[in-house]
Amino acid sequence: MSDRGAQDTQRALTGASTGGLTGALTRRALPVGATAVAAAAVTGTAAGAQASAATPRPEVPELWREFTRTPYVHPQIPYIGRAGQRAGAAHFPRRPSAAVVADVRAYGATADGSADSAPAINRAIAAAGRAGGGTVLIPPGTYRLDGLIHIGHSNVVLRGAGSTRTTLRATRNLTELIGVYGSRYGGDKSSWSWAGGLVWLCPTDRFTSLTDAVRAKEWPFEGWTGNKRDEWRTLTTVQPARRGSWTVTVADPGGLAPGDLVLLRLADDPAHTLLEHMAGDGAGPEAYVWDDKTKLTSYVPYEWPVRITRLRGRQVTLERPLPLDVRPEWDPRLTTHVKALTGSGVEGLTLEAVETPQSPHLLDKGYNGVTFQCAYDCWADDIVVRHMDNGFGLVAASACTLRNTRVAGRGSHHPYFCREGSHDNLVDRFTIEERTTPAPANTQLHGINVEGLSSYNVWSRGDMRMGTFDSHRGMPFANVRTDITVVNDGRHGGDASAGPLFGARFTHWNIRVTNGRAGLMRIDGLAPYSATVGINEVTEFDQIDVPDFTGPLHSRLELYGTTDAVRPRNLYDAQRDLQRVGVTG
Repeated sequence: MSDRGAQDTQRALTGASTGGLTGALTRRALPVGATAVAAAAVTGTAAGAQASAATPRPEVPELWREFTRTPYVHPQIPYIGRAGQRAGAAHFPRRPSAAVVADVRAYGATADGSADSAPAINRAIAAAGRAGGGTVLIPPGTYRLDGLIHIGHSNVVLRGAGSTRTTLRATRNLTELIGVYGSRYGGDKSSWSWAGGLVWLCPTDRFTSLTDAVRAKEWPFEGWTGNKRDEWRTLTTVQPARRGSWTVTVADPGGLAPGDLVLLRLADDPAHTLLEHMAGDGAGPEAYVWDDKTKLTSYVPYEWPVRITRLRGRQVTLERPLPLDVRPEWDPRLTTHVKALTGSGVEGLTLEAVETPQSPHLLDKGYNGVTFQCAYDCWADDIVVRHMDNGFGLVAASACTLRNTRVAGRGSHHPYFCREGSHDNLVDRFTIEERTTPAPANTQLHGINVEGLSSYNVWSRGDMRMGTFDSHRGMPFANVRTDITVVNDGRHGGDASAGPLFGARFTHWNIRVTNGRAGLMRIDGLAPYSATVGINEVTEFDQIDVPDFTGPLHSRLELYGTTDAVRPRNLYDAQRDLQRVGVTG
């Protein structure tokens, strides 16, 4: 941002602090005659929750007023106003301009479930890829899948007729289709417990290298720089900059151009000051023992995909503000990466597996739903997954949007998982239904998962009839859960070697807990530099955690004991509104 732009922004935010922007947003959040219905805090399931007829008194917390003054560098609340596909574009999804190029029936798919349609659907997708993109239609009906569906080319959209009209019925799991997938960290765990999908959006070369490695039992890293994290080269080094900056100065802009997707790469130093910074810096992170957290330390370098929007001399403007400081001791660079999948999506269908019992914990066979991997600016819309081990996955995926999605059926290990350095994603209008069969012994239910240094992700407008906010160690940081009703009956996971549950700047905003359980909902006693705002009264029972860091956590709690009273009601919407009125970016 230019100095002039920064001055204009500061004036706008200063006006907001005296009633301008904040007041406008509050007025938009409370139209005349609007009635908010509070969710009752009850024990039992969401189905048993009784709505209150009372209208809560709207309140604007001090944290929101502070945030509008310093949106990019607030100590507790992250700036997530550009999370999601196309930097949170108001019109979703922004589909490729290419017209329909294929109907799966023309490639041999049958809509009566009588024969395997996976090869035909994949042929239609491949044809769209060869054409440079386009939409592949799956008309109403039920299509049997004896194999997985792979979208590996950019700008390809797989579109059903709607989740109530088009069904893909999967008969086999990923262990059968690809092979046993062990953990790169050892033991007898199945990595299909957190990886892969029966609809798998992943660039073709990356997909081939991953599945070849699984078949060869050479358990890979799954991210943007290849199976051994060695498929990258330096484009330029980056000069020091502060978290929240939109512009960085580089040593050599010769290999850069507007529109390029690059990785910002930050390596840790022997003192682990990068990990300390992700935890908020200060005495607690400095006293923490990092060296024996071997799984956590394997997650760095931190790799953040971002698109360049402008280049002027050595000044590079980014699509989103910096997620962390850029310091010389972390060897900051802009680098290349494996070819990304961009502009692709899946819409309007139900993906249903044959119903089998849920597997014991960490031994999933791979009845997994829709997964995005090494994907940027991709999406899912109006998708239901049923009878799956794991529902929707984000694996080294960034700037993707999942909207109007639902997990249903016999119960899932991870209804939603977000891992391996996934950043800036939006999961909006999502539902986790009650399971239709009792949970077998030795199984586990998490909920909306985030782990592995994943950052600046948003879960918004959720109806969680089971599960929990699964911060799964691996020190995710700067993530937001907002405007969610939850029956908090799941448990978080995470190996001790993966380190802290939370890094800095987690925010829980307008959370309605229907069974009164505090764990992973009220986080002011757990997460450093965090914010819990607008949550009903809750108490500790079942899984009870202690903070990973010693000393003051510098966390904030506001509007505790209220239900749906906080204004703005949805933190993501409010932050996106800031950019609409011209005070960001």
